[in-house]
Amino acid sequence: METKNLDLQKLRDEIDRIDKQIVDLYESRMEICKEVAEYKIETGKKVFDRVREEEKIRKVKALTSDEFSSRAVEELFEQIMSVSRKLQYKLLAEHGSIGRLPFMGVDTLQEGKVRVVFQGAEGAYSQAAMVQYFGEKIDSFHVDTFRDAMSAIEEGSADFAVLPIENSTAGIVSDIYDLMVEFENYIVGEQIIKIEHCLLGVPGSRIEEIQTVYSHPQSLMQSARFLNRYGWKQISMQNNAFAAKKVVEDQDRSQAAIASSYAGEIYGLEVLKRGVNQSDTNSTRFIIVTNQKVFLKDAKKISICFEIPHESGSLYHMLSHFIYNNLNLCKIESRPIEDRNWEYRFFVDFEGNLADGAVKNALRGLRDEARNMKILGNY
Repeated sequence: METKNLDLQKLRDEIDRIDKQIVDLYESRMEICKEVAEYKIETGKKVFDRVREEEKIRKVKALTSDEFSSRAVEELFEQIMSVSRKLQYKLLAEHGSIGRLPFMGVDTLQEGKVRVVFQGAEGAYSQAAMVQYFGEKIDSFHVDTFRDAMSAIEEGSADFAVLPIENSTAGIVSDIYDLMVEFENYIVGEQIIKIEHCLLGVPGSRIEEIQTVYSHPQSLMQSARFLNRYGWKQISMQNNAFAAKKVVEDQDRSQAAIASSYAGEIYGLEVLKRGVNQSDTNSTRFIIVTNQKVFLKDAKKISICFEIPHESGSLYHMLSHFIYNNLNLCKIESRPIEDRNWEYRFFVDFEGNLADGAVKNALRGLRDEARNMKILGNY
């Protein structure tokens, strides 16, 4: 047994010796990469050269003796060249060769009176989010669809739009993700609203009189445990605010709506029961969107989207830019790309500010290596 332990120690010593050589060779390679970066700074040549890297991979794979080594060497050199690119991006940033991002930092979003659009009807959660973010002293109007809201700010009839992008229990609002790609609009803020569904009836009505309940299908589902106690007829509406509006218009004591207490105040309905939804931690995140490429100077979160080649390791290489620049990812989502089967667009939220050097470095690398990378906003 002692002899085997000695043999193992010798093998480990030999590995340590080889590892030292690998580190020395790696550092020598990076020194040459610095010279390559200086050449690219002087000539304006792009850091990422896909054809050159693919040729390099073919050459090193040809030096191996078996299939396993070939694949291993391919992975190894992909990593080496990835780190080399990141070093070159860093040097370009230090020399001011990356350039400014096409976004302007501002001290405030509200200069004078602003006009804000939200989707839905008076009393919608979107309106509550709008008032909580902007305050009461604004001009506002509402539209029927998310697309109408995005069109309103793109064409200039509104300065900002307030749109739901994520619910803590139901997940993302996929339509908003798709519209952020389609329109040249940008996120400049966010507002989180606690979702507390209430049973609303006409003033003076009682729960015992209710026979029919109106609400959005998702709200009916979220309140199923409460509704199932009574066996009321449930009718789906376009949104909760429209449900409240119908109840107040009909003035029927047998009808009720599931909506927010805010909607109850707007339409003069009485809260018959609070918190009828199952979850007391249900919240919706709303984004504040404009058509200007601006961001608050103290913004702390960035949203981007990008497409990548449909091949092994491509997402990993994109995410490595965040790792190398020590940027913390908050969220990643994917959406299928229309008319391209099994290809996806990725949406990433990460901590940072567009004025930060590390952020600029990461975004430069992503822009060079991804397909159609877009900055959705800094907020």
